[in-house]
Amino acid sequence: MKGENMAITAALVKELRERTGSGMMECKKALVASNGDIDVAIESMRKAGLAKADKKSDRVAAEGVIAIETSADGKRAVMLEINSETDFVAKAEDFISFVENVSKKVLEAQPSDLEALMALALNDAGESIETVRQALVAKIGENILIRRFQLLSNDDGVIGSYRHGDRIGAMVSLTSGDMALAKDLSMHVAASRPQAVSAADLPAELLEKERDIVATQARDSGKPEAIIEKMVDGRMKKFVNEISMMGQAFIKDPDVTVEKLVKQADATVASFAFYEVGEGIEKKVDNFAEEVMAQAQGS
Repeated sequence: MKGENMAITAALVKELRERTGSGMMECKKALVASNGDIDVAIESMRKAGLAKADKKSDRVAAEGVIAIETSADGKRAVMLEINSETDFVAKAEDFISFVENVSKKVLEAQPSDLEALMALALNDAGESIETVRQALVAKIGENILIRRFQLLSNDDGVIGSYRHGDRIGAMVSLTSGDMALAKDLSMHVAASRPQAVSAADLPAELLEKERDIVATQARDSGKPEAIIEKMVDGRMKKFVNEISMMGQAFIKDPDVTVEKLVKQADATVASFAFYEVGEGIEKKVDNFAEEVMAQAQGS
């Protein structure tokens, strides 16, 4: 894994990231400087204080917060999920300050992806978000990750948002509508969790799979084919309305669909976003007694 002018492969960078818990750019620089020798790279990173979080990098960070920052004119907004290992740290002053500063910087800079986000200068000293993150990990003693973010921009309308506590967040970009409606619809998204704005936006693969399931269930009823077709069409219509925003009953007035509400306001939903802390993360369940015993035996 070494040699002069060696090409630094993505696999090599990935291995170094996994072994150190450091950012992609720091790993690339260290590998270039070490001519691809991963052990030398790790040693130099540790000396530079970039690998302080080594032993914490493999810990599952499934707690944390959903943060939302919106521009003063309501035309731009960003939603981020920033994770910690415990809910206790998610409520710590240092963590909250980090989240707030990162949110403001991301809204201002509009990075294209996570790598660009982590490279943004976060403070007056010019330290990157990744550098500040690693210092915070070393100080707090828990793994902290910026897992994902989403930017919305709408010059022809407004962007509303809603947070349910710190763990659930939603944003709605509305064209030709007002902020009050955008916020109401964000609350609706947080509660009803639609998968798309309208039926037309739902993936064809999802609809085909559901139709196949519904058709199989209908045929098992033993009813005539003509009746079965009507049953399938009726169940598919219900399914589509349940998972598409326009077809759902509005959370604040179940007698009105979101589509009807939006039309009455002469508005259009351009897009929406929904995040929940830890969504999709497989959280490790530890036995506390065993963990204490293991620490006692190792001391």
